[in-house]
Amino acid sequence: MQQIKKQPQTSNTKKDFKTKDAIIAFTSFAMVCVAIIIALMAYDIFTIQNFLSFNHPMVMLIEVAAASSGLILYGIVLTVFISSTYIDDTNKSYQNNSLLNIIVFMSLAALFEELLFRGIIQNVLFVLFIEQQWTAITVTTLLFLAFHTQYFKKPVMLLNISIPSLVFGWIFVETNNILAPFLVHFAMNVAMTLLFKYNLLSYKSNEDG
Repeated sequence: MQQIKKQPQTSNTKKDFKTKDAIIAFTSFAMVCVAIIIALMAYDIFTIQNFLSFNHPMVMLIEVAAASSGLILYGIVLTVFISSTYIDDTNKSYQNNSLLNIIVFMSLAALFEELLFRGIIQNVLFVLFIEQQWTAITVTTLLFLAFHTQYFKKPVMLLNISIPSLVFGWIFVETNNILAPFLVHFAMNVAMTLLFKYNLLSYKSNEDG
């Protein structure tokens, strides 16, 4: 009788497993950030108005829509003109996951990063150490870049996230609501990933010139 060889696991299964691990990790990190923010408010380092203000909801929605559209266009332009050689391999694999995994993963990643960098770091820098908002935004962006160590080997990726980080910081200052940079961050990441997933956008190859 011919022996049936066991088929090796596909790369997609491996990627799904890694994505599920990342979802758990980002959920845990986000919960830690929420706990820190609650502690900072409990010790009167900043108030709820520094973090979750709804004074001008319509203005916030307009700014979120404008910032999201601008950053999506920025991502498309970079993709058109930058060779895939300079793109981190991890970014190329996101679109291979299921739609549900993409949405959950992107939402939790954006939530964690905005809670940490805008909700905690940028807020604390401005309230306690730096009087100029744009200086606090710039320092926070530099820390945001340092956090993405996987991009150090492909510096173009640092450009890819530096402009969005400045926009996230700006819209947080404008709205005093952490939901604003979170929504922009989430919309940009999901939109770009889905454009690749459904072949509406593709990376530029070396042969393209």
